[in-house]
Amino acid sequence: MELVAQNRSFGGWVRRFRHRSNVLDCDMVFGIFLPPQAEKRKVPVLYWLSGLTCTDENFMQKAGAQRLAAELGMAIVCPDTSPRGTDLPGEHDSYDFGSGAGFYLNATQAPWSQHYRMYDYVTDELPRLVQAEFPVTRKAAISGHSMGGHGALICALKNPGRYLSVSALAPICHPSDCPWGRKAFSAYLGEDRKAWAQYDAAMLVGSAEERLPLLVDQGREDAFLDEQLNPDALKLACDQAGHPLTLRMHEGYDHSYFFVATFIEDHLRHHAQALGLI
Repeated sequence: MELVAQNRSFGGWVRRFRHRSNVLDCDMVFGIFLPPQAEKRKVPVLYWLSGLTCTDENFMQKAGAQRLAAELGMAIVCPDTSPRGTDLPGEHDSYDFGSGAGFYLNATQAPWSQHYRMYDYVTDELPRLVQAEFPVTRKAAISGHSMGGHGALICALKNPGRYLSVSALAPICHPSDCPWGRKAFSAYLGEDRKAWAQYDAAMLVGSAEERLPLLVDQGREDAFLDEQLNPDALKLACDQAGHPLTLRMHEGYDHSYFFVATFIEDHLRHHAQALGLI
């Protein structure tokens, strides 16, 4: 790994590293916040997945999570949102597909299948690297925003026992039935809707082997709420399956990091409780 940058923060460190990803067949950068407790002992870790157009830096710079994470003794790992430097045809043409829009799945269609395997990257390769290189325990939680909220939900639903807690802010709950999801899934996965269902939280809930409680926050003034996010589909699926869901709708809040920063403390405490920190 190559250290790209580091900043002292609330007694801990925000660091960025570059490494070669065998899964994605390209170089990747990720960010990690190590709380001051990590200088003396191993600490549990929260994986944060960001949304469309984002990189590893958005959450670290805008969410304001380091103060409480330092108090709790929680590491936070922020991967990028897609492979970088691959320059596939059409990869950079639109904000909602290709670069910055990996959707946390394993692409099966050429040319995307060579690099776009973000699901394997965030659930396997990156955690193994973090475990090997940093003072973290095997206790892990996962969360995210928008496309990253979709990613957090599917990673938890598809991997019983992997995470002790999961949450999401303004997630894409039913990507098989929204413009963002249909565009990405058809190109990455082809037209087989059964393949789409394997990366759709609203469709995975019914067959989930573990009933890990879901915490979801959503702003009512979110411009993407009705057309893209569809939390009602997730709620209906959870109600039908008896899957525990706390869905909180907030008047006046939009899709921005102002919204994320407002409620991130609730999410950190949700994960800290499951991780045995409080």
